[in-house]
Amino acid sequence: MTARTILHLDMDAFYASVEVRDQPDLRGKPVIVGGHPTRGVVLTCTYEARKFGVRSAMSMVEARQRCPQAIVVPPRGEAYAEASRVVFATMRAVTPLVEGLSLDEAFLDVTASRAMFGDPETIARRLKAQIREATSGLTASVGIASCKFVAKVASDLNKPDGLVVCPVGLEAAFLSPLGIERLWGVGPKTAEVLHRAGLETIGDLQRADFDALARALGARGAHHLSRLAVGDDDRAVDPSHEAKSVGSESTFDRDLVGPDPLREPILRHCEEVARRLRGDHLRARALVLKVKRSDHSLITRRSTSPTPLTEAGELYALAIELLGRIPLERVRTRLVGVSATALEPDHESEGAQQELFAERNERPRALGAVLDAIEERFGRDVIRRAGG
Repeated sequence: MTARTILHLDMDAFYASVEVRDQPDLRGKPVIVGGHPTRGVVLTCTYEARKFGVRSAMSMVEARQRCPQAIVVPPRGEAYAEASRVVFATMRAVTPLVEGLSLDEAFLDVTASRAMFGDPETIARRLKAQIREATSGLTASVGIASCKFVAKVASDLNKPDGLVVCPVGLEAAFLSPLGIERLWGVGPKTAEVLHRAGLETIGDLQRADFDALARALGARGAHHLSRLAVGDDDRAVDPSHEAKSVGSESTFDRDLVGPDPLREPILRHCEEVARRLRGDHLRARALVLKVKRSDHSLITRRSTSPTPLTEAGELYALAIELLGRIPLERVRTRLVGVSATALEPDHESEGAQQELFAERNERPRALGAVLDAIEERFGRDVIRRAGG
C-alpha cells in the first residue's frame, strides 16, 4: 500500500507580500500590515520587520517601538481574498483534496496525484512555481510528510520560499531535535509543565516515561503528545473544510460613545462582508456582531437567519437588531466588527435554477452586482449606501 503524501502549503507573510507586490517600492523594507497606530494590532509583516522582533497579533505600539522605521500600510481585505482565490485554484488543479485552514494556508493530499505529476518533491516544486507565476511573484513554503502534523512542522522550518521533506518512516527522527513548543496543544502553560519535568525537545518527550507524563498532563494529554511526538497523526485531509466566517472590523481613532455612532461603521462592514460573500459565491445563515469597549472587554451577539444572507441590507438589518441587544448607552466603544458565519455555497449566484418568486429576491442581488461593477471601475468610495 502506498504511503500517504501530505503537503502543507503556507504563503509567506501573505498580506505583507501582497502589499509589496502591488507597491514595488516597498520591496526589501520593513513593512507592517496593521490597524490603528496606537490602538490596533499587527496582522502580519515582512521578514525585514520580523528581524526586529515584530510579530503578528503584537500591538502596533510595541511594533513601532521595536521597529520605528517600519512602513505601516492598512489592510486591504479584497486584495488578499483575490490572491487567495488564485492560490486555491492553483492547488485544486493538482488535487481535489485541499483542506483550507485560512486564506493563505492549506493541507493537500497528493497521494493519487503522484501517478500524473511525479514524486512529492516534484509536485511541490511545480506547485510553488505555478503559484508564483499565477500571483505575479508571491511565494509559498511547503512541507511534505506522510501526515498532517509533520507536514505542518516541515513547512515552517525553512521560510520563506522553503521546501522541506520528511521521508516516510523517519518521522520520529525528523521531529526529535525540535523544541516541544512545536507540538500541537503545547502552549505556554503546558510548555512550562514539560520544562519543569526536564523535557526540552520532542526527542525528550519521545523517551519520557508515559506514567510520569500522564501524572503531569493527564492521561488524555499525555497520549495526544506521545502520538504526535513520533509523527502518529492519521487524520485525513478534509476538502469540505471551508472558511468558517467572513468578517470585517475596525478600531476607531477615538472612542465612540453610545450605540448611534456605531451604525455607520457597521453599515460599511456589512457592505464589505457582502462584497466578499458575493465574490466567493457564498451565503450565510448567521451573523455575529462584535463590540470592544474602551476597557478592552469584548461583547459579541449572534443571530441565526431563517433565510440565507447575501446582501448588505440584509446583514445590516440583522446587525442593528443585534446592536439593540447590547447595553451601550453612555458606553465608550473602541472597535466594532461584523462576521457572517454558518457559510454555504450560493448556487443561485453561479446561475443555478431559481426558486419560485426569485425575481423579487433578485433585486438586492442585482443591486449588489451593480455596486460591485461601479466600484471596480471607479473605486470604492464613488458611491455609498445610505444608512438606516
